[in-house]
This record gives sequence, C-alpha cells and structure tokens, in this order.
Amino acid sequence: MIKIKVGGLPLAEDLRRVEAALKIVVFGERLAVDANAKFNREEALTYAKALAPLKLRWFEEPVDPIDFEAYAELASVYDPPLGTGENLYSVQDVKNLVAFGGFRAGWDVIQVDPPQTYGYGTYAQTLAMLEARGWSRTSLWPHGGNQMSLALTAGLCLGGCESYPGVFGVFAGYADDARIVDGYLKSSDWPGSGFEGQEALYATMRKLID
Repeated sequence: MIKIKVGGLPLAEDLRRVEAALKIVVFGERLAVDANAKFNREEALTYAKALAPLKLRWFEEPVDPIDFEAYAELASVYDPPLGTGENLYSVQDVKNLVAFGGFRAGWDVIQVDPPQTYGYGTYAQTLAMLEARGWSRTSLWPHGGNQMSLALTAGLCLGGCESYPGVFGVFAGYADDARIVDGYLKSSDWPGSGFEGQEALYATMRKLID
C-alpha cells in the first residue's frame, strides 16, 4: 500500500490526486492519506465527508494530535479507519487518545514512532496498555520508516511499518542489504535492531560513543 499527503491544495484538487492514485492501486484499502494535522475541526469534517466514499486504508492526523474532542467527532461520522500517533510521546498520551478520542479498537490505526517515544520499553508498555483495552497488535503501524520501527514490527507482529526512502537522513531507512519485494521485507538477520547493517547510521552512532 502507499500513502500520499493531503491538505496542501484545495479539496477538489486533492480529490483529483487521490482518485489518480486509486487508479494505480485499484483498491481504497491500498491507499492512505495524511494531513499532518493541517486542518481545523470544520476543514477536517469537510474532508472526511468527501473521502469517506473512497474507503481508504486510513485518514491520518487530520487535526491537532491531542485534540481528542475533534477526533471523537470525526470517528462518529467517518466510517473508514482514522490514524494518528506519531506526535504522541508517552503511554498516557495514547491512553488518552483511545479513552477520549473515539478511536475504535480493531478498526483505527495507531502510529506511535518508537524512537520518539523513548524506545522499546515505552513502546512495549504502550502495547500492553492497548491490548488490555481490546486493541489488536495489527492495528499498530509504527511511524518513522526506520530500523527500530521495522524491528519492533517484526518482533511484535504488528500491522506494518511505514517506509520513507531518502527521508530523515541516516536515521531513516533499513539495513543496507534490505530489499522490499511486492510490498514486503524479509526480517533482517542482523542482531537486535540491526543498526549495524546501516553503515552510515552506525558510523554516526560510533562517533557519539567514541
């Protein structure tokens, strides 16, 4: 599946872009859109109404990441999945999202970024909190397109991991020998997160400890 941005153009133009992408991927479940928290409440509701018939994989971060009231309203009127979480930084943040933001277990998508949320320990605590509230691991899609997110996705059997080729410098991407085939990536044989398999990142990290 792929994801494209929305919100940088008027709605009619954005819809033309989305419809052009749908002609390539064929099914709405293969396409997500991301607004990067660009909209206010009224704009988000307008986009939601226009996007709903397309049945996209998810509508990501339509409003401010901690505007749980707006998310709850969107979830009440937008039937396809919503997604957010990359700008939530603690277990309590995500707990508030699912408690007050209307997010629907087994349907919506939570996209916490592991390196931004203090690594494996906090991510594991967040996962345990969500599972205790009826969430499936397949509803979690780590954000960031990095080696840590990939390792967690494979190790914890999560829904999937985003990939951002050429974004975030040496901290993005996967091991140098990684090959994505038909949308899938075989788990690396590198130990742990596999940072050693990213030559440029490993060199940067070595400088920090030498």
